[in-house]
Amino acid sequence: MQVSVETTSGLGRRMTVQIPADQIDQQVESKLQQLAQTVRLDGFRPGKVPLSVVKKRYGRQVRQEAAGELIASSYEEALQQENLKPAGEPSIEQTRNEAGVELEYVAVFEVYPEIEQPDLNDIAIERMSAEITDSDIDNMLEKLRKQRTTWTKAERASAQGDRLEIDFAGTIDGETFSGGSAKNVPLELGSNTMIPGFEEQLVGVSADETKTIDVTFPDDYASKEVAGKTAQFEVHVHAVAEAQLPELNDDFARAFGVGDGGLDKLREEITNNMQRELDAAIKSSVKKQVFEALLEKADLDVPTSLIDSEIDALIKKDEAEADAVADRGRYEEEARRRVSLGLLIADIIQRNQLAINPDRVRETIEEMAQSYENPDEVVQWYYSNQEMLAGVQTLIMEETVVEWVVDQAQVEENSTTFEELMQVASGAA
Repeated sequence: MQVSVETTSGLGRRMTVQIPADQIDQQVESKLQQLAQTVRLDGFRPGKVPLSVVKKRYGRQVRQEAAGELIASSYEEALQQENLKPAGEPSIEQTRNEAGVELEYVAVFEVYPEIEQPDLNDIAIERMSAEITDSDIDNMLEKLRKQRTTWTKAERASAQGDRLEIDFAGTIDGETFSGGSAKNVPLELGSNTMIPGFEEQLVGVSADETKTIDVTFPDDYASKEVAGKTAQFEVHVHAVAEAQLPELNDDFARAFGVGDGGLDKLREEITNNMQRELDAAIKSSVKKQVFEALLEKADLDVPTSLIDSEIDALIKKDEAEADAVADRGRYEEEARRRVSLGLLIADIIQRNQLAINPDRVRETIEEMAQSYENPDEVVQWYYSNQEMLAGVQTLIMEETVVEWVVDQAQVEENSTTFEELMQVASGAA
């Protein structure tokens, strides 16, 4: 077998393979003899069809089958011989397939890039930390109280935090516009659900009152029709209601599934949940910094075939799949980033012989299961579902890589508050 390789682009390769004539001819002859023993043709007894007749009728078909088998087996052999690692499936074209001459085909494909491990010693990583205080727990309890808000009619003018039921009709230069009117809309003052200035002007209104207000749509408003324009709204208030929050007591705790232990037990569970959120936020922040640093350090030439495959995967996850297919370009940057990271992570794993710790996988699954009613069943389900288990294993492998990189990097430890850390993590997600 003769193999020659041509570089067509950075990662593009054109590999020409020639298989000796006697090898392909022998395989064709063997297949024809086997076929002659089983083929049925009118005028001949089974197994008695002359080889010349079989060859005349089936020779071309048999030769193509033999060529396909030889190409499949020789392709892998040729790759090993030339020390090539293809990325994606090749495009293969037979260029010569005739009796008495070499079988020749051309395989066009991309190879994986050669990756040089970057110097990680100068990477700067900020690792934040925070303590969960009683005040943080109190704030969380207050949020839970607001989730259980009830509303009662208020016989007074509206104030921040009240909920109004309104009709509104808007005009711009005296003309109505799309989306500018609605009826029986609940609106909590201070929720910032309406455009800036709308809610503020309704503080102090009473039930059955009608008020005209002027607001200006932001320049970056989603609807270009009204962006940057000033509108006049006529707002009719049907009702004003004030918030009633539940008391913090054992009944409140029971509403959240806490039977024994009452409010103290609820605070304990809230603390545990917040600690899990905090730990996850710290991990997420560090991981993001590590991944960004790796991408910045490495200047990879990424195979287009892998990018295309990743785009397909992203589109499949997109809920608006039909629209997404028509606009593959908007997925390209994210796909390139994901593929690049995958290559870098795989290289670090291989180069440094990193491995998944099965005990750590189980610990992670058990921790995740704690938020469910029957944790043991959840653990069993993970271990019985290969796809879900593989997802956790991938997560642990990524964390192992991140920890390895952090060990090489310059790490700055900074303490902050729980709220600030969660805000930072939310912005980094």
